[in-house]
Amino acid sequence: MSQPIVYQLGHDPIKDHCFAPGYELLAVTKENTVELYQTKPNSPSKPTLITTLRGHDKTVTSVDISPDGTKILTCSQDRNALVWEWNNAANEFKPTLVLLRINRAATVCKWSPNGDKFAVGSADRIIAVCYYEEENDWWVSKHLKKPLKSTITSLSWHPNNVLLACGSTDGHVRVFSGYIKGVDEKPEPSVWGSKLPFQTLVGDFISETAAWVHDVTFNQDGQGDSLAFVTHDGSISVVYPAGEGQPPAAFITVKTNYLPFKSILFAGNKIVVGGHNCNLIVFEGSQNGWKEAFHVEKQRDLIHDVAPVDEDAEISSHDALNMFKQLDLKGRANKPNQKGSGKALSTINQNTIASVRWYDNGKVSTSGLDGKIVIFAI
Repeated sequence: MSQPIVYQLGHDPIKDHCFAPGYELLAVTKENTVELYQTKPNSPSKPTLITTLRGHDKTVTSVDISPDGTKILTCSQDRNALVWEWNNAANEFKPTLVLLRINRAATVCKWSPNGDKFAVGSADRIIAVCYYEEENDWWVSKHLKKPLKSTITSLSWHPNNVLLACGSTDGHVRVFSGYIKGVDEKPEPSVWGSKLPFQTLVGDFISETAAWVHDVTFNQDGQGDSLAFVTHDGSISVVYPAGEGQPPAAFITVKTNYLPFKSILFAGNKIVVGGHNCNLIVFEGSQNGWKEAFHVEKQRDLIHDVAPVDEDAEISSHDALNMFKQLDLKGRANKPNQKGSGKALSTINQNTIASVRWYDNGKVSTSGLDGKIVIFAI
């Protein structure tokens, strides 16, 4: 297995990231901005910062780049979504307004596979399915509402460009039709259904514990005939629908002793998850059952010693926490790593993996709360 490629892009948490097709452009969220970097595919050389998109006044929660690589979609706790495109005259990226019509934070955004529309989930118990209206030069939205009753945490488009899966904090994973007349062609019948007008609910699933759903995804094998999601109890669930109006052919839940997973990828007979364990874990299986296969990084000890660092160097969040604890208990704090060695996790990521995305040739990329983008070969 080849060595992981690590990009340390400062020390601010990266909640989400996305590579453009070709992997020469990288977008990362940093507080209320999105930084764009030029990268060399599969190269360890440090990315070059091109520009910073400043259009939101609260935390940017999600970023996605369109399948053709020309548009960057961002959404934020300021209740807005913006579509950024390069403007040759101004020599910069310019945002286009999206009429979301929501009253709470936008939590997640995803382009459809064809790139002609996108979905934005929110804390307003609404999913806005947005498409471009040329005469007004803006993006308008249609709302998916019922039976949503809580914050939308995750979204995944089916390969047919019409079906949309969402996970939410009520523990439910639901599959809706996001069919937009005049934008979409009529989809082929599938195990999810045949007649799919907008807002048709074709699937509603909940795990045994009804824990928060952190992420959901269709199987990206081209068929999209199964669905997987991760919940706050550290479980992975995989659903195999049997057909319209039928109970699932299989609903498999793998319970683990790990901390919660935040992000999931699913293709063929393989699932990759990452989260609060700071390590990627791969599961393998089929409709007959799923089981853990391996950790992407071998962990002998959870924590290991690191060499002393310079007094003026930045300290990790873990060491900072210990400093504050000492300050609280003793009224004074010893700077970590001043004497002897300190402690660090034995994984590359020193904090939660916030998002996992497919990369070139079956590899995956991760972003974390330690400010790192890491590319792993699975």
